[in-house]
Amino acid sequence: MEQLEFLTTEQIKKKAPSVFTKEGMNTTSDKYVHIPTNLIIEDMEKMGWGVSDAVEVKARQNKGYQKHMLTFRNPEVVINGEDGDVVFPQILVSNSHDGKNSFQFTAGLFRLVCSNGLVIATETFDDKKIRHMGYSFEEVQKVVAELVEQLPATVEVMNKFKKTILSEEQKRELAKEAIATRFPKTHDNQDIIKDYHLDLDDIIKPVRKEDEGNDLWNVFNTIQEKVLDGDFEYISGVKMRKARRIKNFKQDMKINKQLYNIASQFVAA
Repeated sequence: MEQLEFLTTEQIKKKAPSVFTKEGMNTTSDKYVHIPTNLIIEDMEKMGWGVSDAVEVKARQNKGYQKHMLTFRNPEVVINGEDGDVVFPQILVSNSHDGKNSFQFTAGLFRLVCSNGLVIATETFDDKKIRHMGYSFEEVQKVVAELVEQLPATVEVMNKFKKTILSEEQKRELAKEAIATRFPKTHDNQDIIKDYHLDLDDIIKPVRKEDEGNDLWNVFNTIQEKVLDGDFEYISGVKMRKARRIKNFKQDMKINKQLYNIASQFVAA
């Protein structure tokens, strides 16, 4: 069994204090039912899932009530690839205390070798929601069970990525579409690569030995890591700039889903 490190309560409080807010924002209606997010932590722990990460959006107006997200992993739920690749399915749970969000559960994959977190976004892996008013441990159990039941399909997705071999042209096309998620489109015929003088060869170049290879899984993980971590340079105007790592978890989730959908288009039939 692979060892996973989980955050302590104090570490979670430091990273995302809003998880422990004890009441709803004063603008919520009389019908609003406050469920502190730390209750989710307790309920998930009963099923063997621990918190591996905690984040919250920066807020000025509604500090303490803003949207936040917890990433859960279970050391007993692991995918060991024949090639030695170790991947942990993960469950991402987001919530807020301003009355605007229900609990949202999203399926993901965590690749141990590069600490990449892949958010799965297809009709098969749709997000699950629990309203505050209908919250119960039994409902959480049901949602987690539904996500775990999708594991065979998760393995199938990963295997399809690994069996799909890309040509150099396809690698560059994947990188081109992926990197475009980081730049706003200003007109229909815009060429992101030319406009920002991006080096596609550098973007598809593996960072580590484990990512070497022409299969979609390795190529995708290489590109995804560079896109999300900002591990590339571009020219804006006449100045060379280093891209920044995406820190806003809502933007991270959005781009992660876009990247998954882009990569899925390259899967061999």
